[in-house]
Amino acid sequence: MDEPVLIWGAGAIGGLLGAFWARAGVPVLMVDIVADHATACATEGLRVEGPVEAFRQVVPCVKPDEVTGTFGRVILAVKAHGTQDAMAQLLPHLAPDGYVLSVQNGLNEHVIARAAGAERTMGAFVNFGADWLGPGRILFGNRGAVVVGEIDGPIRPRTQEMFELLQMFEPDAVLTEDIWAYLWGKLGYGAMLFATALTPDSMSANFADPARGAALIGLGREVMQVARAEGVTPRPFNGFDPAAFMPGASDAAARQSIAGLAAFNATTAKSHSGIYRDLAVRKRRTEVDAQVGAVVQIAAQHGISVPLLSRLVELIHDIEDGRRDMSVATFHALTGARV
Repeated sequence: MDEPVLIWGAGAIGGLLGAFWARAGVPVLMVDIVADHATACATEGLRVEGPVEAFRQVVPCVKPDEVTGTFGRVILAVKAHGTQDAMAQLLPHLAPDGYVLSVQNGLNEHVIARAAGAERTMGAFVNFGADWLGPGRILFGNRGAVVVGEIDGPIRPRTQEMFELLQMFEPDAVLTEDIWAYLWGKLGYGAMLFATALTPDSMSANFADPARGAALIGLGREVMQVARAEGVTPRPFNGFDPAAFMPGASDAAARQSIAGLAAFNATTAKSHSGIYRDLAVRKRRTEVDAQVGAVVQIAAQHGISVPLLSRLVELIHDIEDGRRDMSVATFHALTGARV
């Protein structure tokens, strides 16, 4: 297909996909709100750095108000809380028979489907390590799971086509008929990552600290309880075993999964989560409401109490608003434990 893939959001996730596809000869047009970044990508080239691969690739990139025409394949790679605004901007550029693929964290497929229609919405789960370092620079810290599927289940020719495109980036990508299982699994792991961002410590250091294990396990258990109420059985990936946090699972199984996450995150050049970077480096709001807060809302619909998740949202907002510092003490405020 000669029509470019439109990537809306050229940050850590969208930028990496765009650079890999453009290098492979796939026509790509990226869109980003950071003018300096868009200019750098389109002129000097997007520089991919890190231990996985290092290269520079020129990728056409424009600001949202510079996009013209319509596109059949749109990759949405903005922060979760920017989904609604991004959809309003990109919808005029979505072909009548086109679709939007979310490569975001959270359950943004619901937001996209409400705006574009469920038949024009596709889901993906990504867990590779990447960071936006500055205009025209992205760190590729480690490979991780990449999964794609239709939100209603059955695989279509377009799903197969997108799967083959994603394999150009991640050879071990997975094509699934149960994308929600992976998205809910990432929500469980993601809640733990938000907790690690309560401290200045690395992800692996948080997971390796026995004193923090109970809170991390509790967060995973609350998310899995809500997933089960939603009729979803989350699937494992990269050290995270959802079954270990399901009601009735043993503490030993949960601790083993936490140890697996410590080991997985110890091997990446991306030492801290994107949440940490939002708070400590870029000094901006996180995705906590669109991810953890969304689970809290769904839990309330089922009458499920999720005190740790609710407290986590409060603590992240405390850091965002300057009421608390990132510290071990803030982490232990999750449970009220003494440091």
